[in-house]
Amino acid sequence: MCGIWAIFGSQEDVAKQCSSCMSIRHRGPDAFRIEDINHFKNCCFGFHRLAIRDDLNGMQPLHFPNFEHYWLMYNGEIYNDHLLGKEFGFNFATVCDGEVIIHLYDKGGIEFVAKHLDGVFAFVLMDTRARKVFVGRDTFGVRPAFRLHTPHNFLAVCSEAKGLISLCHKMSENESHVEPFPPGFVEEYELDGIGDAILKRSFRFHDIGQFPVYKTLVTTTDGDVHANVRNLLEAAVVKRLASDRRIGCMLSGGLDSSLVSALTAKHMKESGHEYPLQTFSIGMKGSPDVVAAKKVADHIGSEHYEVSFTAEEGIEALNDVIWHLESYDITTIRASVGMYLISKYISTKTDTIVVLSGEGADELAQGYIYFHQAPDASSADQESRRLLKDLYMYDVLRGDRTTAANGLEIRVPFLDHQFTAYVLSLPSEMRQPREGTEKYLIRKAFDNTGLIPHEILWRPKEAFSDGIASKEKSWFEILQEHVESKVTDDEMNNASKKYPVNTPLTKEAYYYRQVFEKQYPRRSYWIPYYWMPKWTGATDPSARTLSHYRCSDVKS
Repeated sequence: MCGIWAIFGSQEDVAKQCSSCMSIRHRGPDAFRIEDINHFKNCCFGFHRLAIRDDLNGMQPLHFPNFEHYWLMYNGEIYNDHLLGKEFGFNFATVCDGEVIIHLYDKGGIEFVAKHLDGVFAFVLMDTRARKVFVGRDTFGVRPAFRLHTPHNFLAVCSEAKGLISLCHKMSENESHVEPFPPGFVEEYELDGIGDAILKRSFRFHDIGQFPVYKTLVTTTDGDVHANVRNLLEAAVVKRLASDRRIGCMLSGGLDSSLVSALTAKHMKESGHEYPLQTFSIGMKGSPDVVAAKKVADHIGSEHYEVSFTAEEGIEALNDVIWHLESYDITTIRASVGMYLISKYISTKTDTIVVLSGEGADELAQGYIYFHQAPDASSADQESRRLLKDLYMYDVLRGDRTTAANGLEIRVPFLDHQFTAYVLSLPSEMRQPREGTEKYLIRKAFDNTGLIPHEILWRPKEAFSDGIASKEKSWFEILQEHVESKVTDDEMNNASKKYPVNTPLTKEAYYYRQVFEKQYPRRSYWIPYYWMPKWTGATDPSARTLSHYRCSDVKS
């Protein structure tokens, strides 16, 4: 994970503004650079590096003598850089995956770049000869990006919103609209004589569910859906194992992380990897996730770590978690505490830097328990696609911020372009829960393979924020007890006046909103709504409150 920060068209002292870049230094603890661009003194790049590939030549912005007019800064991984190099005959100066963006742009322009990239990314590409700046973000928003573009054509881009907030101090509220950069889009800005960034066009380069136009290594076969699912998911995992730093897996013991961990371990063993896979689970006393994760780890032969935390430690982390998340969504915060604490452990106690995780599977494969309540297959399909579209504000945001806060890089195979396109191309009826089991399609595809234990493969859904606590007392109940004395009844009665946008309806929601507003006042628009189960009439997002919830006991 790296942190990018850039400004264009500044009318103030650029050197003073650069201090705002330091608020995202946690994203790249290995190196830092601020770079002015020749003859564009009101433009500046700031980069915090987490070195994953090419330690010697990977510092950014990337700039090469044979491409003297191009400056590139990006956060992400491009998985098909070698394939593109062979296809188009590119001669790379480094082994940095992002270098291919410059070659693609030089060959065919920005649209040519966007349609050929297989990966996750947020990039800023400057062409000083054409006096243009391009900003792009991957389809699902796996890599974060925020922008500030004022009526005076001042443009600022940053991996996290906190890196732009201080730039707004002299602007009116209408001018200081810091917002997420839309996933799946590229924007083109023209720089005038003094460097003002004038938005010329914005275009979507890839729709969710659209098959890639670039060449892929895996082709599907007609008729055998389950084989296609297996092959495409394995390919999605394998392409995410390119790294000069040690790779590990988040392992909750649920279906998604177990499959990812098992496929990772399988490939590492087959390729004769020099070190064993490290897997990590976290939970409080009595956590069913910890038991299930240990069973998977024993099965796949990983070097497994169990992290335990107390209710007090989880509560103590809330303020930091909300600051890193830049969100007040209830579900996101609940689930982020465990992920934040385990990321801190990985960062401080091990040498793993890259972690694979199972984010995206529930949205893609209808894994949430409330999908049992969908009125029909079409409605379930629409909900699945809506969740995928909004992932960057919820689960994907959680995965990025909790790991980046601790100098780690997360990779999410379930959100692979080819894999998601194939799954979404299947009949909607095939993707619904079947026989009382959610994610039936994925489970059936790996049935009888022996990849993970059978009882884990068919283990009922247990949300991460619930599974980390005991069956007797859920994490959400612990949090609700904590905030009960922190928010008064009078405050709740006046909540709609104080917070007219996304009014908190519970004391827990009110408490999170208070913390968020103190850290990021007047930024409630960063999320459009609270994540809540659909079709259920639920008043709390926890899966344990739903009628279809089943205890997910796994014997140790």
